[in-house]
Amino acid sequence: MAGASSYPRTSRYFGIDVAVHVRADGVEVPYLRRRILPPAERLTVLTEHEVSEGDRADLLAYRYFGDAEQWWRIADANPVLDPDELTATPGRRLRITLPDGVPGGLDG
Repeated sequence: MAGASSYPRTSRYFGIDVAVHVRADGVEVPYLRRRILPPAERLTVLTEHEVSEGDRADLLAYRYFGDAEQWWRIADANPVLDPDELTATPGRRLRITLPDGVPGGLDG
């Protein structure tokens, strides 16, 4: 059962290995290995967004990526764990980036 996860390519868990914990009673419990956030400076910035009152991470993800479930990409680029923290402070500037490992943008 251990091995590569079957999450879709658009998931933050894509490519994260599945491991198995064997309990004392012999029952195998699958789990995903820890996801390490990419260093923010390694991500290619597409643009920046200034947070306005009423912004939400899912709405920003839809605006910039066409998919509300991609909010985690904004969280990765502005390293926070709680998506509400991204938009809690109007005026905050958020980096909108390509996914880790994707070259390109304005300068590449």
